[in-house]
Amino acid sequence: MRFGFALCLLPCAFLGAQAPATPPQPTFRAGVTLVTTDVIARDDRGQFVSDLTKDSFTVLEDGQPQTIQSFILVQGGRTFNLLAPPSATAAPEGIILPQARPRTSDTGGRVFLILVDDLHFEPELTPHVRKLIQTITDTLLHEGDLAAVVSTGPSFIEVGLTYDRKLVAEAANKVRGSGYLPSEIFKLMENSQGPGDVRNKAQMAFHTAYNILADLEKVPNRRKAVIYISTGYDFDPFAEGRNSRDRVMGGRFSDPMRLLIDEDNPYFSMGRVTADIDLYRLTRELTLSANRANASIYTIDPRGLAGTLDAGQYVDQSEWRTYIQKTTSTLKYLSEETGGFAIVDTNDFAAALKRVDAETSDYYVLGFYSSNPDPARRTRMLEVKVDRPNVSVAARRAYSLRTDGKPPAPLPLKKK
Repeated sequence: MRFGFALCLLPCAFLGAQAPATPPQPTFRAGVTLVTTDVIARDDRGQFVSDLTKDSFTVLEDGQPQTIQSFILVQGGRTFNLLAPPSATAAPEGIILPQARPRTSDTGGRVFLILVDDLHFEPELTPHVRKLIQTITDTLLHEGDLAAVVSTGPSFIEVGLTYDRKLVAEAANKVRGSGYLPSEIFKLMENSQGPGDVRNKAQMAFHTAYNILADLEKVPNRRKAVIYISTGYDFDPFAEGRNSRDRVMGGRFSDPMRLLIDEDNPYFSMGRVTADIDLYRLTRELTLSANRANASIYTIDPRGLAGTLDAGQYVDQSEWRTYIQKTTSTLKYLSEETGGFAIVDTNDFAAALKRVDAETSDYYVLGFYSSNPDPARRTRMLEVKVDRPNVSVAARRAYSLRTDGKPPAPLPLKKK
């Protein structure tokens, strides 16, 4: 499943050139590809600092200083190109975008992708998610912003990049949550991959998000943000409760035989360990794809402030707290590794979205040509520093290269 947002690639002149009869070279070569990263600078009061210069910043790639070749300030949505890279030429953006509405030449619109992971929120949360999308439309989207809405599951939402906020708002009417309730997870058949198709549904969500980010990578010179609506991921939820005699009150402590299996670690489970490893691999690959597209992920947990669970759901309260902690941790990881932040454990979504609006309206764009000559080093760690006291910066922590012209394939979806 691949969503292209109806984007059409434009031909590039260099694709038609015949390569000389020399040994093949990697697609990426240091000194050719301009690496850009968005940087948000704020003082100790949380206010954006707009008077920094190129010399105020230091960019480190794998600990090595890089020479800043381009420097752009975006404030209030207005773009000021303070330093253009050497030999910069007017090149096509690479995709055909919707016809822009009249704007002044120094105004740069933003790109928002609203990803509705309806595979991972329960049906009872559907009204909350619909209201949340309306809040996003009213609070976050402004004139000149491009937005797209895509779902991962049976809501079948696919609204391509558009300037029309009405289309985005109307997409909320199609939202339909299909995540499992805890009581339903206990009824699923157990297999080597965990309960039922829990892992497959998570892989489908990651696969969809990964492919969309690959398309988003083709949109240059715009602030890109992914609004990721999901309750988070756990490949083997409530594992201890499913193996206990008393699911409601006993939980992980109800079966004394488990204590005799492994006295050193009675809660050890190899299936749980492998599930966590696979979950980390998928989330890691997704963050690398977002960093490659220079897109920040802002995750939103529609559960809001999660409290206790009804006893009728057959879940021990200690396991429920562990489940909440793990799923929210995956949301925090996706955001923090891409320069965004997670909107979890809160019911005040409007206030959090205003913060997203501020972070995507005021920022710097730093560009450099990597001095690392090793194209085989796919993942490069980034660190941005500023020389002004009491000023903190937020930027993506890493980016990854594409050496074969194609995105690395995510883990294959398991077929039934």
